[in-house]
Amino acid sequence: MGGHLITVATCALNQWALDWEGNTQRIIESIHLAKKSGARLRVGPELEISGYGLLDHFKEQDTFLHSLEMLCRILSDKSCYGIIIDVGMAIQFHSVAYNCRVICLDGKILLIRPKRYLANDGNYREQRYFQAWAHERGSQQYPLPRMLQKLQGASHVPIGDLLLSTPDTCLGYETCEEMFTPAAPHINMSLDGAEIFTNSSASHWEPLKLEHRMQLICGATKKIGGVYLYSNIHGCDGDRLLYDGCPMIIVNGDIVAQGSQFSLKDVEVITATVDLEDVRSYRSSCSRQSQAARTAAYPRIQTAYELSPEEEDFDITKRRSIPMKPRLHCLEEEIALAGGCYLWDYLRRSNQAGYLVPLSGGIDSCATATLVFSMCRIVMKAVQEGNPQVIADVKRIAKYKGENVLPETPQDLCNQIFSTIYMGMATMSSSETRKRAKDLAEAIGSYHIDLNIDDVYNAQKALIEKTTGFDPKFKVHGGSHAENITLQCLQARIRMCTAYEFGQILPTTRNRPGGGSLLVLGSANVGESLRGYLTKYDCSSADINPIGGLDKSDLKRFIRWAATDFEIPVLDDFLSAPATAELEPITDSYVQSDEQDMGFTYDQLTVLGRLRKEARLGPYGTFQRLCHDWSESYSPAEVADIVKRFYHFYAINRHKATTLTPSLHAQPYSTDDNRFDMRPFLYPSFWQSWSFKRIDADVEKMKVQMAKKKDGVDGEID
Repeated sequence: MGGHLITVATCALNQWALDWEGNTQRIIESIHLAKKSGARLRVGPELEISGYGLLDHFKEQDTFLHSLEMLCRILSDKSCYGIIIDVGMAIQFHSVAYNCRVICLDGKILLIRPKRYLANDGNYREQRYFQAWAHERGSQQYPLPRMLQKLQGASHVPIGDLLLSTPDTCLGYETCEEMFTPAAPHINMSLDGAEIFTNSSASHWEPLKLEHRMQLICGATKKIGGVYLYSNIHGCDGDRLLYDGCPMIIVNGDIVAQGSQFSLKDVEVITATVDLEDVRSYRSSCSRQSQAARTAAYPRIQTAYELSPEEEDFDITKRRSIPMKPRLHCLEEEIALAGGCYLWDYLRRSNQAGYLVPLSGGIDSCATATLVFSMCRIVMKAVQEGNPQVIADVKRIAKYKGENVLPETPQDLCNQIFSTIYMGMATMSSSETRKRAKDLAEAIGSYHIDLNIDDVYNAQKALIEKTTGFDPKFKVHGGSHAENITLQCLQARIRMCTAYEFGQILPTTRNRPGGGSLLVLGSANVGESLRGYLTKYDCSSADINPIGGLDKSDLKRFIRWAATDFEIPVLDDFLSAPATAELEPITDSYVQSDEQDMGFTYDQLTVLGRLRKEARLGPYGTFQRLCHDWSESYSPAEVADIVKRFYHFYAINRHKATTLTPSLHAQPYSTDDNRFDMRPFLYPSFWQSWSFKRIDADVEKMKVQMAKKKDGVDGEID
């Protein structure tokens, strides 16, 4: 028979940092599913035994011990025999910690392959915990601990930059970041004859990032030829990232199998049947063979196990997996699915009673509430599909009208686990915002409370007059800037206290069984955090903030989409409403405006944030860039004013970033001080800084240049 058909499997697992037994059970379940599908190779995510997000727990000896104990459990399980297993875990070798792939077969380790290039920017700090394997194409002998020596029947196994040879093919290994590097390992591995490549990842979600992953993998195999198996974590793993899954199998640049990008399945396995002869035919060009003939050889570990045993060559029921179009979500769908999946993962693992959102009637808190409703939609879909883990979690958390009764609609579920609260004031809150909050709560089914905080506010404000004899006033009543800010922040902080007060007591007042409190959700978007347009320890201070990594324009796109897709017409009212904090009295001639208060539009903040973080520009570099990019809209002097004001407010408000509510990471210019944006929080005064002096000097030179052009005089600026 012609061809060498092999069936391979890769997976996405919802692992959880330090959930040793749970993680191991999910690994074993994925192996069983792969075997059931006829696969002879199973690939799992990066650091799947421990979970990826352990952070400084990777510095503890317990982590390495428990990783080995769980590996021993997998190897001892004979139900996992008969398939090559590619497992991710942390290993110490010569007192050095490595992020490794452990390749196993029938209860024995074939080889250990450490990661050669570590992710160490953005959200990743792998060099804090691990060392990269420094010996290209080099290997040594790893001394097995006693518990593994008994299983292995040997004292050592190979560790290093190795390939695995079977009688019918050759396998090479990459781990996450290595795929993104310019000289990715798969290039030289392919030239030395590797035909199958595995990539075990812990790659987090950012809007539209999946397409970039697909381009890299498809482009790689389109260039080198081969079968590429991509595995990833999905779920929150215990930190501020959502790992979005989407395992894939690619052959010669074409996707032949793709899993779901967002899923509530704890274990998802995809398989494909591919023909090795397709790879060999694809690689037949003379130039490639010339390079391959001169490439340095990798050390190889041999095994007699075949991926395409001879008896299966005559199985005419086997079919090659055919190429498919990649499945990609639009931005709005990604926000809905990512936010919903993250919120459910966080809730079910925190053992709390549900969520509470201070619903102001503005678009930010509206977006947060809509993400909770999206979560309920995703959960109810999984319930209807019969997902046993989701059903068990719903019964445990919602305890809906009886032990064995489940909610029937997203609104039913929402009413049990989600509360919204409008905290108004008689002279500051408009009837329009109050009505929008009420209408949205009714549309999504949340348990809604409408109250005023005037009595608490007036009592707290009276302390100032009683203690100092001074009666502070808002600016519209003739008060100073300090008075105005004091009274606004007072309201904001009262709302934070009120939100936590009701979050703790509502499950009791509603006679909700099971105990626990409601987790308070924040609603500060990334632009406001960047500008510092929030009160420290106000309603921006919450348990988690699902929109803290999203900018205003993306939130508006999401709400516009959800109004139609979720069939919630009231969301359109939020889009047309002016953005206002409603912390100052409303008069016939004055309504507080967010953009006017900030001194920037939200679109300007997005541009400034991206230049600061993604383009790595300081004040002077930002000015130089925007003088060109904004030349049709602003003069150099106006650009200088915008840039200097931005960095002034960024500097004086940077301390607020140290107390930002943990946010679901989305934008690569996030201001999250604790995990992502490693910058000082005490800055010198930018108004007297050298950067600002350079900006002012350039503005003067540009004025001279423009004056010369206007007068028809050419020449260089001194």
